Amino acid sequence: MTSVLRAQGLGKKYHRDWVLTGCTLDVPAGHVTGLVGPNGAGKSTLLNLAAGMLAPTSGTIEVCGGVPGSGAEQLAKVGFVAQDTPVYAGLTVAEHLRLGARLNAGWDDALARHRIERLGLDPDRRAGKLSGGQRAQLALTLAIAKRPELLLLDEPVAALDPLARREFLRDLMETVVEHGLSVVLASHLIADLERVCDHLIVLVAAQVRLTGEVDELLATHHRLTGPRRDETSLPADQEVISASHTDRQSTLVVRTEGPILDPAWTVGAIGLEDLVLAYLARPAAGLRPSLELLR
Repeated sequence: MTSVLRAQGLGKKYHRDWVLTGCTLDVPAGHVTGLVGPNGAGKSTLLNLAAGMLAPTSGTIEVCGGVPGSGAEQLAKVGFVAQDTPVYAGLTVAEHLRLGARLNAGWDDALARHRIERLGLDPDRRAGKLSGGQRAQLALTLAIAKRPELLLLDEPVAALDPLARREFLRDLMETVVEHGLSVVLASHLIADLERVCDHLIVLVAAQVRLTGEVDELLATHHRLTGPRRDETSLPADQEVISASHTDRQSTLVVRTEGPILDPAWTVGAIGLEDLVLAYLARPAAGLRPSLELLR
């Protein structure tokens, strides 16, 4: 398996606070990877480390076979759209494309101009006059037209309305298929991740709590409902991720690769949002995260 991003014991510290610690990851090439977690979990820090915008405090990170930010050749391999989808308000769309061409040796001007035309963006319109969705599409165009191997997207649709989000994600997937990009997409919006991602990373409290291919993760996690019991009584191969109890009933989310044979349990499938929430709740000291963390 070819890795597009590999981290070993990666950590980043600001003053006395670790915003990312002990991060070990192996993200396969050719996937759209969803990066999810509550605010302050370290998502933006991980993406900035991968883009070469930050240097690690501890551990190592390798992106597209090289050290992030180590030179022009390495920088050309990575496209990055930061959380505020940065564009220059005073520059026109056409001026953005000319700037992209000057700054990127591998710039594909035909691709950039085709995207702008297909999206209906006026080349003479200043970026500050564009809608939020149009600015996001312009930023994505700049990132894609440099022809990167890896595209890093930090909450690119967070400020968009539902229709603009759907259009952005549909356009992203078309681009991924057409150009064979690997993508790491940070988002709070699990429904959006379900549409586009086939690989998942869950960050909680500056640490990786879960990583893997989405289909495999969903196949190995189950919801068990049955008479109330102590979850420590389950077989050793059934890892309890979360548990809730009433006077008479227990509901558990467990991870196992084997069959669940106890007839007392009703076994149900688990969706991506419930899976993520189970892992968000797991390290908390008695406080269950709200769904608002993911919206």
